Formats: sequence, C-alpha cells, structure tokens
Amino acid sequence: MYECPNCGGNLRFDIPTQSLFCDYCHTQLNPYSYQKDHDAVETSTYDVNIFTCPQCGGEILSTENAATGFCSFCGASTILDSRIAREKRPDYIVPFQITKEDCKKAYGKMMRHAIFAPKELKDPRNVDNFRGIYMPYWVYHVTQKGMSGFRFSRSHRKGDYIYTDNYELSGYNNSSYKGLSFDASSSFDDTLSQAIAPFDAKNMNTFTPSFLSGFYADTADVPKNTYEYDAKSIAEDASVDYIKNSVIPDSKEAHRYNLDDSDSQIASHLDSHIEETDCAMFPVWFLSYRKKDRVAYATINGQTGKIAADLPVSIGKFITG
Repeated sequence: MYECPNCGGNLRFDIPTQSLFCDYCHTQLNPYSYQKDHDAVETSTYDVNIFTCPQCGGEILSTENAATGFCSFCGASTILDSRIAREKRPDYIVPFQITKEDCKKAYGKMMRHAIFAPKELKDPRNVDNFRGIYMPYWVYHVTQKGMSGFRFSRSHRKGDYIYTDNYELSGYNNSSYKGLSFDASSSFDDTLSQAIAPFDAKNMNTFTPSFLSGFYADTADVPKNTYEYDAKSIAEDASVDYIKNSVIPDSKEAHRYNLDDSDSQIASHLDSHIEETDCAMFPVWFLSYRKKDRVAYATINGQTGKIAADLPVSIGKFITG
C-alpha cells in the first residue's frame, strides 16, 4: 500500500488525472515522484502480494494487502490465497486511460444487442465486478538490414512473338519495427487478447510499481522467445507490401511488370532479426462470469476502450426466441 504523505491514507492511481490520488485529503502526486523506500533503489525486482485461486491456480499481483473474493480468470467466488514475493520488474507500462465507468457503459451498450445472453450478465451487481488488471506483454523490436535483390519481368507481343524482358533490382534495406506486442500470460486467452488489440506501444512509460496502486497485474509465464517468429513474420509482411507497392517508380506502368519472386522469397532476403525484447504491462478491464463449468469473459482494452466478449447463450431465451 502507498500511504499519502499528508494524511496517511491509501494512495491509488487515478485514471482521469493520471496521478496518485488520495481519496481523503485529495492530494495528487506524480507516480515517479513518490516511491516506497525499497522502490527508490533501482533493482530488477519489486515487492508484491501474489493472490492465487485455489480453484484454477490463476495468479494476480497487487501492491495492496487484500483482493476481493473472486477469481478473474475462472469466475469462482472464493477466498484467494496470498503470499508476499519479489517479482521481476517489467521494463515499461501503459497506464489505464479508460475508467471503470467507461467500461460499464461500453459493456451495457454491447449487451443491449446480446438478446440471448443470460440475464445475470446484465445484472448491475455482476457488471460492477469489472477488475482492472495489467496484463504482461512481450514487446519486440525487429530490424532488417542489408542488401536485397528482387527479380522482375515484363512481356510484350511483337508480331508472332512474345518478348520477355527480365530485370533485377537490388538495394540496401534498413527497416525497423518497434512495438510488436503479444500477451505473455497463459491465463489470458489469445483469442480475446487479439480481439482487443492493438495497444499503442509508443505511449509506454518506464515502469514504476506505483502505477499498480489500486489495480492488479498478471504474471508473465510465457517464454519471451515464444512469439519471435510471429513478430518477424509481421515485419516481413509489412516490408514485402511496401516493396511491392513502391519499387516501380511510375505507377502508370506498374501493371506491365511482374514480380517473379514470391512473397516468401522476398521475405527470405530481408534478414530479419529480433533486436530487443521488452516486458511491458498493458491495461485490461476484465469481467468473468461462471455458471457450472461454463466460464465467460468480457475484456476491454484499458487504453483504447475496444471491447471483446465470449458470451454464453441462455437456452431458455434461445428456444423462446
């Protein structure tokens, strides 16, 4: 817990002001200006409370001493086991920009169209269970440097013959792609994480634990090399598209030329490398609903407000409809 230096109350990160805020005396502090004594020393770890669900084993981190009695991942109403631990400090963080009230409005708007959803999902008491969780992401920096060569051809008819002119284009490629991010939590369904993407990695802040005050965080348990191939593929696809659309200077003549190399052949010439991999915390509002063995989720991008949900269908409503 972060204590207010003026009254001793609990400081929490306030989304509208992007500052640490005391509800008692209304003190506002820059997250970087206030640190606990052990946070002031620059280390690769930081102290947190880890809450573990006894039902599914899911874990969330918090700088607070208590967690509300339900699991965000399996929806079970249960007492979470807790322990104090030191976790590896992420490199960057994107603070929450979307408030809980904004989430509830976006969720309500979506649910007005979910006519077959169980009525419990529209219950205000359930909607109030949105929990702000910083989800871990691996953020890749991909570079492509070196000489690249590509083959073109152009055919034209003259009399009874078809003439084909072959060309080779070579040049030095120097491309850089930053902010290619993939979720690093095995608890976060990839379908949902992709549905609320992207996050704007250009607005990442250097991590400090005070950003977590009033929120939770998930652990990064997916190895950082897991998505290296995907990150390089995205960078290669973008470079291939750029090359195909821009190597012929006269756009009026472009249709007369054929690129003889396939996309995969062009990509193989680009020599893509993972220059750097950072661990970052991205904000996600998380709502879980459990009925017997069925667990449904609603997730909202805490930076952009983009919403995605895996909603169950009420059999009674469906049959009546």
